[in-house]
Amino acid sequence: MPKRMVVAITGASGVIYGVRMLEHLKRQAVETHLIISDAGKRNIRIETDYTLPEVEKLADHVYGNEDIGAPVASGSFIMEGMVVVPCTIKTLSGIANSYSDNLIVRAADVTLKENRKLVLVVRETPLHKGHLRLLSQAAEAGAHILPPMPAFYSRPETIEDLIDQTIGKAFDLLGIEHQLFKRWGE
Repeated sequence: MPKRMVVAITGASGVIYGVRMLEHLKRQAVETHLIISDAGKRNIRIETDYTLPEVEKLADHVYGNEDIGAPVASGSFIMEGMVVVPCTIKTLSGIANSYSDNLIVRAADVTLKENRKLVLVVRETPLHKGHLRLLSQAAEAGAHILPPMPAFYSRPETIEDLIDQTIGKAFDLLGIEHQLFKRWGE
């Protein structure tokens, strides 16, 4: 069975991270299951030159965020992990508090309860104490917190280089081999 990954795109600024994640997973022949929130769809239109159908076409399977009966909402759906990229504070709050009122949060909750890898690319700044508590709660439940913080030791030359470094860090956490950035000492 090929590797399976759930990718969720929420309405935080930085939806290009989710789009690039899908592009790289497609190149890696990883089976992708995509969920996009309404705000994520809006930000795709605002922040990128991609259309929603173009982004959805990058995935193998696409589910509506209201479809709580989708396969990814069940622990019996076998997959390697899930990444929420970008992840809003609202989605973080739902995950940290197990408040599964939509498919993204339900799939994340299932990922955690089944002890699978969940990566949250939280895209908010600055952070107040409430945000920090939510990050801590999600980490205590087993989520990996990966804010998109660029590293400059690899001497990035383009915005894509900066984006790919974050995607590469997520791939490291998910156990997906890649050459998306130059590693320290290489």
